Amino acid sequence: MKMYFEIFLLIITVIILIYLFLYFAQVLYSPTVSNNSVGSVCFNENCFNVELVATKAQVERGLMYREKLDKDKGMLFIFEKESRRSFWMKNTLIPLDIIWIDSKNKVVFISKDTQPCKSLICPSVDPGENAKYVLEINAGMSDQIGLEVGSELKINMENKPAGLVG
Repeated sequence: MKMYFEIFLLIITVIILIYLFLYFAQVLYSPTVSNNSVGSVCFNENCFNVELVATKAQVERGLMYREKLDKDKGMLFIFEKESRRSFWMKNTLIPLDIIWIDSKNKVVFISKDTQPCKSLICPSVDPGENAKYVLEINAGMSDQIGLEVGSELKINMENKPAGLVG
C-alpha cells in the first residue's frame, strides 16, 4: 500500500510541476499585449495606437516574441528623464523602425528597417542623441508617412503609466 501512495504522490508532483512550467512559459513568452497602458502617436494625419511602456520590466521586454504588429500599432517607451538611449533587437521577430524623440516631441534619430537579431550577441543601436521617448513601429512606416529627423509628433498619453525608468 505504501508503494502505491508514493507513486500517487510522484504523479501528482509531476503534474503540478508541468502545470507550473507551462504557466510560467506562457507568462514569459506570450506574444499578446499585457496590461500596458495605451495611447497614440500622430504625425500629420497618420496615427499609431501604441502600448505605453515605462517600467524596467516592460522596457526590457519591449516587442520581444511578437510575430506581427498591425500597420497602425506600435510601442512607445517613456522615460523619466531625457537621456541617451540604446536599443537592440534581441528576441524580436519583426523588423522595426525605431524612432528617438526628445522632450519637445521632435524626432532626433530614426533607425530604419532595424532587423531582428538571430545570434547570441546582438548589437545595440545608439543614436548618440538624447531622447525622452522611443517609438517602435513596423519597418518602412516612417518612410511611408514621411517621418524624418526634426518632425514633430503629437503624443497622447491619457493613461500614462506610473513607475517611469530613469
